[in-house]
Amino acid sequence: MQRLIKILSFVRGNLLIFLIIGLALILRFGGLTFLPPSLNWDEVSHGYNAYSILQTGKDEWGFTFPTIFRAYGDYKLPVYIYLTAVSEFFLGLNELAVRLPSVLAGALSVLFTYLLVIELTKKRSLGLVSAFLLAVGPWSLFLSRIAVEANLSLTLIISGIYFFLKGLRNSKFLITASILLGLSVWTYNSARIFVPLILVTLIILHYEKLLKIYRKRKTIIYSSLFIILIFFLPMFWQLVNPSGQARYGWVEILDEGAIVQINESRGSSNLPGILPTLAHNKATFFLKTFISNYFSHFSPEFLFFEGGSNYQFSVPGYGLLYSINLPFFLIGFFVLAFRTKDKRISLLVASWFLIAPIASSLTREAPHALRSIVFLPAPQIIISFGLISSYTYVKKRWKNIALLFVGGYAFVLLAQIESYAKVALFEYREKYSWSWQYGYKQVVEYVKSNYTRYDKIIVTKKYGEPHEFFLFYWPWEPEEYRNDANLNRFYQSNWYWVDSFDKFYFVNDWQIVGDDPEVFVLESGGEVDCREINCLLITSPGNVPTGWSKVKTINFLNGEPAFEIHEN
Repeated sequence: MQRLIKILSFVRGNLLIFLIIGLALILRFGGLTFLPPSLNWDEVSHGYNAYSILQTGKDEWGFTFPTIFRAYGDYKLPVYIYLTAVSEFFLGLNELAVRLPSVLAGALSVLFTYLLVIELTKKRSLGLVSAFLLAVGPWSLFLSRIAVEANLSLTLIISGIYFFLKGLRNSKFLITASILLGLSVWTYNSARIFVPLILVTLIILHYEKLLKIYRKRKTIIYSSLFIILIFFLPMFWQLVNPSGQARYGWVEILDEGAIVQINESRGSSNLPGILPTLAHNKATFFLKTFISNYFSHFSPEFLFFEGGSNYQFSVPGYGLLYSINLPFFLIGFFVLAFRTKDKRISLLVASWFLIAPIASSLTREAPHALRSIVFLPAPQIIISFGLISSYTYVKKRWKNIALLFVGGYAFVLLAQIESYAKVALFEYREKYSWSWQYGYKQVVEYVKSNYTRYDKIIVTKKYGEPHEFFLFYWPWEPEEYRNDANLNRFYQSNWYWVDSFDKFYFVNDWQIVGDDPEVFVLESGGEVDCREINCLLITSPGNVPTGWSKVKTINFLNGEPAFEIHEN
């Protein structure tokens, strides 16, 4: 009976955070396979590699329990894929299993934000407001519904920093912090820059306390350092190897286009002598672009009004933070800078906010919502300081309108949440289904039900990596796939391509309409001859050779055709 009373007392005392976490779960779980409208090629790659690990202990390339997954040649970090294997063990190979780790990570990030803020400030109200803002905010909410490593990495970072701060009071938690922060750098590439920098910041800010712990409990400090080295040293070794650099190679600032731009600027310069070379070179171009990228992450347009430019990571035309919070964001900065007594709080939040965009700024397409996800939950913490301080100020001077202040804020915030939800659920889903490679699942379902009718099946590569969608949605047994006699994989342009396996052949869109309407050239060489056999052709709209008969059209959600299916 006493135990029941204690449980009820605990629940009552923490009811608000339980409700916020429940809200976070509802917002992230609800219609999970409805929005986003389909799995993209990265998500199916996560899912199938996890399935392959679960079934055989090897990835799709045959590597046994790898620490980095080759995938398409973009080399994915392992933690999310291994967690997905656990999810698929219970749920099978499907959309829910692939996105579940991200959903749970998103909800846990809300919980650990609450715990972190309380540990940092000792103020429960700040923790509740920060957690609520993260739970309902577009930045965390949208990315928590996608199978992205970044979202999981963020949760490991927030929880790791929480346990670090907790470890200053109870040193055994420093080991937990080391494990969580160590795992984060094996989850997402941005963490490989952010975590070492924020860890150095934490050590500097709390050097005296750590020194006291060292004097009393050296074993804890040595164990924590040993764990960090176990995670960090292989990471640094991997970063200097081609596999570790491959992902960055696709997004780096100094790509071929940048080199051309540098040469053109140098050639058109009116400066004398060697000055054009000094003014226009890789170093100056990189530095100028990096600085521009860095400051673009702090623009109100990116944070509060327009969001990122990539359709898969944010809803176009909507900020990553609700615009109602902009004034409280500015007030929160002022309060942290000038009104907070413990400057370590201000310095940690400010450092977090300033370090966060560094990794994203090293790439093209900045500001980038996904690559800069490590901002969270710093903006929410800053806004919560602004909100609580504003409410306290109003309540002290105009007590009668304090409730009006809260009600007005709540009304506008709910209106913005409702507006965002409507656009995301309906307009975004229909308008941008193409960016999610919608239609592949329907293609696979049709092909599977008609598989025995055809000798060869030709599929366009227009929408990217069709073989992975066939492997995932069929699903194809990994061992059979790897040992398939007709499996044709090759490396070209820093990417691993699949031209065929089983009776499937994958052809570039521009190679479908050739000289012979029943002969298709493969990118790796060779051809697919359909002149005397039954073939099925899955192609883009209107891109069909003469003499083929259409049997089905698969549309995007806006009604425009995505795929046309023909037979000879």
